[in-house]
Amino acid sequence: MKKHHYLYILLVFFTTSCGKDFLNRLPQDQLSTSGSLATVNELRLYMNQFYEQLPNHPNFTGGEGIAFDDARTDNMIFTTVNPRLNGQLTISNAIALTEYNQIRGLNFFLNQAKDAKGNQTEINQYLGEAYFFRAWFYFSLVKKYGDVSWVNTLLNSEDESTFLQRDSRLVVVDSILQDLDRASELLAIQTNNNSMRVHRDVAFAMTSRVALYEGTWQKYHQAKGTGFASSAVTAQKINAYLTQARDAAKKVIDAGRWQISSTGNPLADYKNMFNNTDLRGNKEVLLFRRYNPAENIGHGVSKYLSSGGGDIGLTLSLVDDYLTRDGKPFVGAVREQAQKNYGQELQPTIRDPRLFQTAGVAGQPLRPGGVVPPFPPINQSGFNRNTTGYPMYKYIEYDNIAATTDDGMSAAPVIYFRYAEVLLNYAEAVVELDGDVSLATQALTPLRTRVGMPAMDIELEYNAQAEYAFRTLSKALQAVRRERRVEMVAEGTRLDDIMRWAAADVLLVGKRPLGALFVGSDLASQNTAAGFYNDALLYFDTAPAGKSVNFFLNGQPNDAKRYIDPYKQVMPNGYGFKVNRDYLLPIQQRMLELTNGKWKQNPNW
Repeated sequence: MKKHHYLYILLVFFTTSCGKDFLNRLPQDQLSTSGSLATVNELRLYMNQFYEQLPNHPNFTGGEGIAFDDARTDNMIFTTVNPRLNGQLTISNAIALTEYNQIRGLNFFLNQAKDAKGNQTEINQYLGEAYFFRAWFYFSLVKKYGDVSWVNTLLNSEDESTFLQRDSRLVVVDSILQDLDRASELLAIQTNNNSMRVHRDVAFAMTSRVALYEGTWQKYHQAKGTGFASSAVTAQKINAYLTQARDAAKKVIDAGRWQISSTGNPLADYKNMFNNTDLRGNKEVLLFRRYNPAENIGHGVSKYLSSGGGDIGLTLSLVDDYLTRDGKPFVGAVREQAQKNYGQELQPTIRDPRLFQTAGVAGQPLRPGGVVPPFPPINQSGFNRNTTGYPMYKYIEYDNIAATTDDGMSAAPVIYFRYAEVLLNYAEAVVELDGDVSLATQALTPLRTRVGMPAMDIELEYNAQAEYAFRTLSKALQAVRRERRVEMVAEGTRLDDIMRWAAADVLLVGKRPLGALFVGSDLASQNTAAGFYNDALLYFDTAPAGKSVNFFLNGQPNDAKRYIDPYKQVMPNGYGFKVNRDYLLPIQQRMLELTNGKWKQNPNW
C-alpha cells in the first residue's frame, strides 16, 4: 500500500474557518487527557467513538437510516420521489465529505497507539479496530465519489501535498483491502457477538463485501460502457477482486463459528431476528447495534410502521420477485389468481415465507391489541398512509406498546454483518467467476431451509418473462441476485447492488414503481361508502364535483387490471436517473476550489 500524504484540506471543509491551524488540531475523543493514548483503557475509550458513527435506524418516517434505506431503491418508496433516482440532484446538493474527519481521527490513533503499554493482545484488538474503521469510512467515500485521496498519515498544514489530485479508486480499494487484511490479523477471534465489537470474522465479512462490490462495479460498468469503470482495470484485476471476495467469505464459512439462526419455525424465525431487541448470542449476527430506549437510545421505526402505513410501501417489483412456495417464478395463472383477493399473494402457503415476514398481511399482530387491517391504509395521509398497498412489516416490535406509540422508543437492532450476507457474497462471487454452480446453491441452502423453501434450482426458478429486468442474465446469476434481494430487504444493501451491477438502466430508467393490483382485485370494491375506504374515498382518473383526484392507477380507465401508480402524476416518464452521471455523487464546488483545481468534478456534473 502506497503511503500518500494527500489532500487534507478536505478537513477544512467541515468548519467555518479555513485557518491553517485546523489541520494541527487533535481529533475529538473521549479522553480526559488530550493526546493521551498510553493505556489499553484509553485505546478502548478512543475507539468507542467510531462505533457511534456506524449507521442507525431512522427516527422518523422519511428519515435516513438502515430500515428505510430501501425506500430510495426499487424495493420500497416514500410519497416523495427520491431526487437521485429521478436525476434531479444538482451540484448544490453536494455534501461535505465528512468521512475524512473520522479518517483523520483513526490516523491519529494509529500513530499514537503503537506506544501504548499493556496486554499486547488487547492493544492489537484496538489497532485492528482502527484499521477496520479506516477501511469502512474509505469504502463509504469510494461508493459515493469514486476516486478519492488515500491519506494514511497525519499531515502538517504546511505540507504542499495537501494540494495533490485524487487517487484512482483501484488504489484506494486495494488500500482498503490491505487495511482489512491487517485488521483480520490483529482482531480477536470470537465465537459470539456478545462484546458488540469488531472481530476477525467481521473483517473477513467486510473484505468479501468490499471486494465483491469493486469486482462487480468494474465488471459491469466496463461492460456497459457507462464511463465509471477505471481506465486501468483489466479482466485479471476484476477476477482478483472477485476471488478475494469468494475466499474471504469462505474463511468465515470454513471456520464454522456462525450459522443461520433457526428454531424450526419457518413462519417466524426470519422476522424475529429483526425485532428481537437483544441479539447477543445469536449465531447468525456477527455485529449489531443494540438500542436502549430507557437510556434515551432508541429510534422511531416501530412507531411509524405499526400504523400500517409509515408513508412507505413495498413495490410490486419486489413482491413479484419472491418465488412461489414450490420454488417457481410468480408468473402466469398463479399470479393472476392470487392477486384477485388482496393479500392472497403474500400468504406463505403460496409464496416464499420471507414475503409474509417482510410485508404486512391481514391479521398479523401490529401493536398490542391491534393487528394488520384487512386492507391497506392507501387512503390516509401523513405517516398513516401506505404508499403502495404493500405495508412494510420487518422490524416492527408488535408486542411493545411504547415502541409502537412513542417517538424514540423503538429498540429493534441494526444488523451490520450477518452470516446470511457472507453466504450470499460467496455464492455471487462463485457464479461471477464461472465456478461450480453447485457450490453457490449449496451455500444458500440454509437460507431456504430456515423458511421451509426448497433448495435453489436455477432451472426451475429461472424467470424468462419479457418484462423481467434480469432475464438476459445467466440462470445462476439471476438466481443468486434474486436470493440476495429477498433475503436482504431493508438492510441497506439494495442501492449498493444496483450501483455495482450498473443496473439502473434496467431497474430504474423510465420506470415508475407500482403497487398492488387495485382494479381487478377486491381493493376496488372497498372504495365505496359501505367499504373499507368509506371515511376517505379514493378518486382516480376523474373526481365528483367538489372533490379532486387523490389517487393514481396505471393504464387507462377501461382496463380490466390497473395497479396502484403513486408517481404517475409527478413522474409521468418514469425515473430520470442519468446513467452517465448519477452512479456517483457530485463534489462541492468549494472542495474543488480548495484543492487549487487538483480535484476534478465527477463526470457530467
